[in-house]
Amino acid sequence: MYSFLNIEKLKADLKSGQINCSEIVEHAIKQISESQKLNAFLEVFEISAKTQALLVDEKIKFGTEGKLAGVIVGLKDNICYKGHKVSASSKILEGFESLYSATVVERLVAEDAIIIGRLNCDEFAMGSSNENSAFGNVLNPLNNSCVPGGSSGGAAASVAAGLCHVCLGSDTGGSIRQPASFTGTVGLKPTYGRVSRYGLIAYASSFDQIGPITKTVQDAAIVLEVISGKDKYDNTCSSEKVESYNSLINETKNYKIAYIKECVEAEGIDLEVKQIILNQIETLKSLGHSVEAISFPYLDYLVPTYYVLTTAEASSNLSRFSGIHYGHRTEVTTDLENTYKKSRSDGFGKEVKRRIMLGTFVLSAGYYDAYYSKGQKVRRIIYKKTKDIFKNFDFILTPSTPGTAFEFGKNSADPIKMYLEDIFTVQANIAGIPAISVPCGNHSNGLPVGLQLMCNYFEESKLLNLAAQIKP
Repeated sequence: MYSFLNIEKLKADLKSGQINCSEIVEHAIKQISESQKLNAFLEVFEISAKTQALLVDEKIKFGTEGKLAGVIVGLKDNICYKGHKVSASSKILEGFESLYSATVVERLVAEDAIIIGRLNCDEFAMGSSNENSAFGNVLNPLNNSCVPGGSSGGAAASVAAGLCHVCLGSDTGGSIRQPASFTGTVGLKPTYGRVSRYGLIAYASSFDQIGPITKTVQDAAIVLEVISGKDKYDNTCSSEKVESYNSLINETKNYKIAYIKECVEAEGIDLEVKQIILNQIETLKSLGHSVEAISFPYLDYLVPTYYVLTTAEASSNLSRFSGIHYGHRTEVTTDLENTYKKSRSDGFGKEVKRRIMLGTFVLSAGYYDAYYSKGQKVRRIIYKKTKDIFKNFDFILTPSTPGTAFEFGKNSADPIKMYLEDIFTVQANIAGIPAISVPCGNHSNGLPVGLQLMCNYFEESKLLNLAAQIKP
């Protein structure tokens, strides 16, 4: 049985002949089958994965393999892969097969990664617990009675359980970093525009960003380097130079770090989480970094601003799912209007319908200026304040989440309480800056605690360098 540690070790083992890609794929398929109770995978791409493994094994023989040769990758179920199903974990898209691959998938395959399957998530990436999927809850492999986080819960759970080496998720307000925190994995949200969104089923287009969930910071750096860069299919994708993130990880530098005292001292934050974060701050100081407390006066406005704007964009983006051209269509209808209504009512889950209605409301005549327009103004204020912090500091540090993974059903009856799970993570999406969650310790309940770092635009190399210094 092969035990995956990191990508560099895997490459060395493949080169030496200790293991081959076909054996790795067989092992992954077996592990996934034995872990079905986690409900992390919606589908295993067994045939295409085995075919790709044979091709990569041939390349390794001749020394022509790519940077990710033999790396087993899972895709969140909102990232398209040509000839394979994708549903955003929603009945409205059940049975739909993608006609093209996302740019990130093409770049992974070009470097000889092996796509193993699609992963369960909150429907249309709307959720913080993976309790909103049309295909059932994902269990946290560290404690099956607890949520794995969301919306990329299946991705984080599969990496934590060793079912995949790497997964790609999407992060609209913390959907990579929060489940990474809950499962003891590394979750990276790149700068908005660093990674192409072409082939990502949209939730909120000005917030969404694809990023990796990995076991190590180094693996996140390697994957980010592969998937980043300009894309002619995505006009919001930046042409900013892609650095050699992996080679820059071990640079010795002392940084100026600001921690937001309202986050660390927030009412409702778990006391053990607070202490673990404070201990990490002292460790960073001992390593030569400068760490200072700062005030961020707009903390209470982050979540309301995020939900006003993202639901408005969701209302627009999800209007295309009508049940007419593809996906779910109700059979019992009387006319065209009734077909639209019934198909969308039956096809969308409760949380998605809640957000569509909220978004339609804030965009409606008479309320647009009061909500959507005002939300955009507040977003600009948050953006400016965040930029101002980076005039004096290299990083912003916060807990990734107010607590550890919570039990199923604990927050699901109260949408506001669930939305507040994102209170520390949404700032990065509102401002468009890169952010990462890294495991930094363990709670007395046995579950991991995540530390979040944010930095200025396109400074992922610096972000990864400091993140690699955080040890549990």
